[in-house]
Amino acid sequence: MTKATLRKTYKTLRSQLSDETIDDLSLAIANQLLTLSIWEYSFYHVFLSIESQKEINTDFILNILSGKDKNIVVSKSDFTTNTLTNFLLTDATTLKLNAYNIPEPVDGIAITNNNIDVVFVPLLAFDLQGHRVGYGKGFYDKFLATCKPETIKIGLSFFEAETNIEDTLVTDIKLDYCVTPEKIYAF
Repeated sequence: MTKATLRKTYKTLRSQLSDETIDDLSLAIANQLLTLSIWEYSFYHVFLSIESQKEINTDFILNILSGKDKNIVVSKSDFTTNTLTNFLLTDATTLKLNAYNIPEPVDGIAITNNNIDVVFVPLLAFDLQGHRVGYGKGFYDKFLATCKPETIKIGLSFFEAETNIEDTLVTDIKLDYCVTPEKIYAF
């Protein structure tokens, strides 16, 4: 299927999930993450969930990272350039919803992309080759392209893999893993 078709299909599927189901599936994904060998690093980038889009609840992952005393990095979106600026999430960080209902830091300690070791990547769909479909603005592809080559890219999905995304681009950054409630895909 094409990205546009997958985007529409998976937005519809997510819209049908109850809040309780989202929390249950999100907890299962967080528990799956605990089995990966990724916990020796220092800087972890986590997207903050857009509740209105019925995204994975990343609070469970944030709790794991806090419990392991890791540096948590969150981003602020610039919709004029479709880029992300990253900040350390601390107890003093003030979060505010932007115009698209994305929780973002108001300001804080800036973190350069080459400091980030692991990125938890939002997505709508993914395929067996590690390609992903996001919302279509390219924020994460631009961001991931500026991270160090060894940065581990982990997609998080409520749903299992598609066989193939037909219209991938050379600028699309592939995932290293994708974690679902039932399975871990390694690419």
